[in-house]
Amino acid sequence: MTAQPVHGAAQDGLHVGQHIGLLMHSLNPRGGVVHTLELAEALAQQGHRVTVLAAAQPGQALFRPTSARLSVAPMTTVPAAAPAHVPALVSMVGTRIAAMAAHLRTLDLGAFDVLHSQDGITANALADLQDEGRIGSFVRTVHHLDAFDDAQMMAWQARGVRQARTLLCVSGVWQDTLQRDWGRVAHRVTNGVNLERFHNQPDVQDDATLRQLDVPPDRPFWLAVGGVEGRKNTARLLAAFAEVMHEAPTAQLVIVGGASLLEHAEAQREFEAVRAAHGLTPGQPHAHRLVLTGPVADAALPALYRRAVALAMPSVKEGFGLVAIEAMACGTPAVVSRIAPFTEHLQPHEAFWVDPLDVDSIAQALRNTLIAPVREAIAAPARSVAARFDWQLSAQQHLAIYRGHAATAANPDASPTITATPPTLPCHA
Repeated sequence: MTAQPVHGAAQDGLHVGQHIGLLMHSLNPRGGVVHTLELAEALAQQGHRVTVLAAAQPGQALFRPTSARLSVAPMTTVPAAAPAHVPALVSMVGTRIAAMAAHLRTLDLGAFDVLHSQDGITANALADLQDEGRIGSFVRTVHHLDAFDDAQMMAWQARGVRQARTLLCVSGVWQDTLQRDWGRVAHRVTNGVNLERFHNQPDVQDDATLRQLDVPPDRPFWLAVGGVEGRKNTARLLAAFAEVMHEAPTAQLVIVGGASLLEHAEAQREFEAVRAAHGLTPGQPHAHRLVLTGPVADAALPALYRRAVALAMPSVKEGFGLVAIEAMACGTPAVVSRIAPFTEHLQPHEAFWVDPLDVDSIAQALRNTLIAPVREAIAAPARSVAARFDWQLSAQQHLAIYRGHAATAANPDASPTITATPPTLPCHA
């Protein structure tokens, strides 16, 4: 089959009404998925047709409504059986790649002007179709990359980067990584925050929402979003909380989320060891001081952000750290690591900064959030910080990059170029 570049009839760029396919690996509430859905809304508001394509388990629903067309690749289209020697993660990822590729083969791919993957799973599905000659090229956003022990996982990750014609990143640190380690130039785009959804005005349902999650509304709490993961540094955060919990006898640590496709067994073992050492496991004296909610309803997040003393995000690696900006939009300060990407888009006076490898540093930041004048000084500019991150701006940047991609899609030897200058990014050293 002859390769047909996916760029539509308009050779000089994406005009209003073009059809954009945004691909994501799951329907779970993760940062890259939120990015995809918000970008879809912004592109649609600017007059484009957007289809969000995602792999899903039977009966699984998207965690929030979207005005974009949703096209789901059902996992049931792929046999579940795998050889006993194949690791569970490899089997799961391979199944999702195959399910997405199978679903894409049923679609009229010529109807899309751009196909844009947000992760390695859907990038590999598009690479399969590219190898088959069904599409000519695709766009890929690299939010972050992981180090896997399994050779197959590393091979898939590499293929998902190398076969994408045009690469995007949401932070400079990953731009630099792709340039240094992969020899690839990636365009920078911004994340955004929905200020209508995330705001600091109390809602009459906030107390009820917290009670449903076993979070007493009358107690102070620090909030962590993303579940128990190594890159989220959850074990050190818990150790830091254990240092300060006796100084704040009613305060809690609330950890929400955890709907990840990856395995986090080692991080969870470390977390449980810290939990047991400080009497925080069920049946122990301080068990009530730690709340693990698991994934929560999408509507619950704004209430949690608004009522938290601070968001605690001492990550050792992030693609961007979008939840910190969401918390700020709700008027809540963030405790973040003094590493990129946080240092790229937050100024020194806009957050509580920590050394993510130092438990005492994290503990001191938690203490500082309890000092009212200190907390208020950091919280005061939070809403204006969040306002710098705009999804409409992000959509404009994407459209400029899509134009460059479309202009060169028919020439496999040419490097993609941007035919319009993207708007300036909010970026701070």
